[in-house]
Amino acid sequence: MSEPASISQGIAARYATAVFEIAKESKAVSDLESGLGDLNAALQDSADLRELIHSPVVSRTAQGDAIAAIAAKMGLPTVLKNTLALMAENRRLFVLPQLIDALNGLIAEDKGEVTAEVTSAKALTKTQSDKLAKTLKERVGKDVKINATVDQSLVGGLVVKVGSKMIDTSIRSKLNSLQNAMKEVG
Repeated sequence: MSEPASISQGIAARYATAVFEIAKESKAVSDLESGLGDLNAALQDSADLRELIHSPVVSRTAQGDAIAAIAAKMGLPTVLKNTLALMAENRRLFVLPQLIDALNGLIAEDKGEVTAEVTSAKALTKTQSDKLAKTLKERVGKDVKINATVDQSLVGGLVVKVGSKMIDTSIRSKLNSLQNAMKEVG
């Protein structure tokens, strides 16, 4: 991990721990979870919002006012609104994506869930996704939430990452292995 990335993750982890503890004490974890989903969707969809949180040109006050207006418009939970305001005041909004990831991890751990990053050549159907989640639950021993993405270069099969484990059954991977074996022979 690069040094700036580890610094950002360290900052995000401290904020995430504090926010999660406050939400847990006030029994607002489910509200926090839905607010995080909305905030993450906004970050993914809006280049302007991404620019706002990363821009060193925007003043603290302008950043704080903008993020407060966005949080109010989105109806985010109070703990999240207050955290965003504090992060803006401290010029820490640039760690917002890492904060969202860290909070989602804490919430999943609290619920006894793990997230599986699944990459497939084409979109998984609901049935396939449910069957995969059930199979992974049997292997891992916890509820599995699937985060699916599509990569057509896989040709077929799946790449599944759960925690530090990765299972690559893609045709691309098998073709690469075959190509390497052919190079060794010839």
